[in-house]
Amino acid sequence: MSDVTDLWSYLAREPLLWLTATLVAYVIADATAEKLKRHPLANPVLMAVILLATLLAATSTPYATYFEGAQFVHFMLGPATVALALPLHANLKRIRASLLPMLAALFAGSLTAILSALGIAAAFGVRGETLLSLAPKSATAPVAIGVSEAIGGAPTLTAVLVILTGIIGAIVATPILNALKITDWRARGFAVGVAAHGIGTAHAFRVHPTAGAFSGIGMGLNALLTAILAPLVVAWLL
Repeated sequence: MSDVTDLWSYLAREPLLWLTATLVAYVIADATAEKLKRHPLANPVLMAVILLATLLAATSTPYATYFEGAQFVHFMLGPATVALALPLHANLKRIRASLLPMLAALFAGSLTAILSALGIAAAFGVRGETLLSLAPKSATAPVAIGVSEAIGGAPTLTAVLVILTGIIGAIVATPILNALKITDWRARGFAVGVAAHGIGTAHAFRVHPTAGAFSGIGMGLNALLTAILAPLVVAWLL
């Protein structure tokens, strides 16, 4: 037993361990989701988070130690966000054809996401840094973290809220859109991208390529608009 403990103590100090653990957790989660026929509740990001959290708790590993090893994944968020320009460029003609409805939906969705989060949290007595951390939770992580820091929120808490928002959005999007009888893949994808950023976009691509493309567009445009609106709304309300 002592040898196993010593071996783990050695491995835990190696940064590559936690990057590998992150990738393995996602591969396992994605394979499980595939076996469950991509059921909305079988979200691979959610399952990967649970697997990693269980591992960290079982090994008494601080998050800071894990992040030191897995920060390459965090670094890749930046290039991934910039890559959102690709679906935007590829669908320019289709975007021009429905530009006004998309802009109206973008503004309504972005503003609603900010106001509803702040309003509901404030009604439950949330104040200060925690409340401010909620404002950009529907934007993609790199933008949301930067906005949170700029308006006085807690970037780490915002990162957690962004992940939760994406997971919940990916789970409930299909049932809600089906119930509303929205069949246009452009509208479905755009709504998911605005509401649930990257995690929702990944789900949209699995459902339909057009939905995925427009989800990426919604995600990118919402990140830009949230960076503008969130500070203005916070300054106005708080």
